[in-house]
Amino acid sequence: MYAVIKTGGKQYKVEEGDRVQIEKLDAASGDTVTFDNVLFIGGDEEYQLGTPNLDGVTVNGKVVRQLRGKKIIVFKMKRRKGYRKKQGHRQNLTEVFITKINAGKEA
Repeated sequence: MYAVIKTGGKQYKVEEGDRVQIEKLDAASGDTVTFDNVLFIGGDEEYQLGTPNLDGVTVNGKVVRQLRGKKIIVFKMKRRKGYRKKQGHRQNLTEVFITKINAGKEA
């Protein structure tokens, strides 16, 4: 069984036992987190689709660690004007281990 959750303005497809890196959460390493914003759950042949969220369905996870993502380079330039600007960015992330998908009605 897998689920699609929404957190930090992004959607993630998760299964039990997955490790996902999501936008930073205010939680310490080892804390448990619950995602209530579940958009879809599916299995072999059956599925449930929310409009927009599913009621009574949650996804539980455990915070593994807080980390920073890979550096991306933002480069701006205007041709023939001598304008160049180079900037780097590293996003703060939280790594979460998905422990359980709690479906209200079994899918």
